[in-house]
Amino acid sequence: MAVRLFEGKDHAAAYLQYRVAPHELVSRIVKFMEKKTPNQFTLAVDVGCGSGQGTTLLAPYFSKVVGTDVSPAQLEMALNNSNPPNVSYRQCPAEELPFAAGEVDLVTAMTAAHWFDHQKFLLEADRVLRPGGCLALLSYTMDMELEYGDITNALNDICKEFYAALLPFRNPYIGSSSVKIYTDMLDSCSYLDKEWNECFWVKRTVPLTAYMGMVQTFSSYQKLQEKDPAEAERLSNDIRNKLLSAMKASSPDPEVTVAVKYFYWLARKP
Repeated sequence: MAVRLFEGKDHAAAYLQYRVAPHELVSRIVKFMEKKTPNQFTLAVDVGCGSGQGTTLLAPYFSKVVGTDVSPAQLEMALNNSNPPNVSYRQCPAEELPFAAGEVDLVTAMTAAHWFDHQKFLLEADRVLRPGGCLALLSYTMDMELEYGDITNALNDICKEFYAALLPFRNPYIGSSSVKIYTDMLDSCSYLDKEWNECFWVKRTVPLTAYMGMVQTFSSYQKLQEKDPAEAERLSNDIRNKLLSAMKASSPDPEVTVAVKYFYWLARKP
């Protein structure tokens, strides 16, 4: 991988606990594959798999699923999770996959490809994919939204304060927009059969603490926490208190609907 992050054990544990697993998007990937090769679902490789939330979603569709990641801490979390019998994990860089040429039916990267060496990864994915195999890259924007009764707009104004405070700590490798990274990678992909979707909302109802925990797994929050732990804690507490005040919640940990804006592209190797 071009950039190595999310490798501390505490961060890996939080990643497993709070990140949203997009089963709706996995269904779209499978439908894309079924259009032309309905019976070729032998091996899927989930690159930059982290703690395996997305990897396990592929298990019902493939004979074998392998999650790969460069981080031992993330893979330890994945292995400690409840995994279907056809799921396994390998430690390796995204640009050096331990598979033979033409062996893989699907290569995915879920909220990870922006950290890779983009061109080397695309070449490696092309190497391991069989003819007709699929490459699926997906991620989401940082500006998640909250829904709660009739005060959704007020809550999202508070959320925007949170994201604005974290923006200066965004890793320069991914620049101001990860969407552009993915569109550039799509443009670089030589496959003619490909599609782009810039907005696909995934919604989950979770306790407010889970939303806070999700934002705290962002690399920008981790950078702030590393630089100034007291300020990171103050910011989190301030945002949480503002949200609770706006909600006038009777529970100390009310449930909210978190809306995550995913984008993705799919491409089929000739």
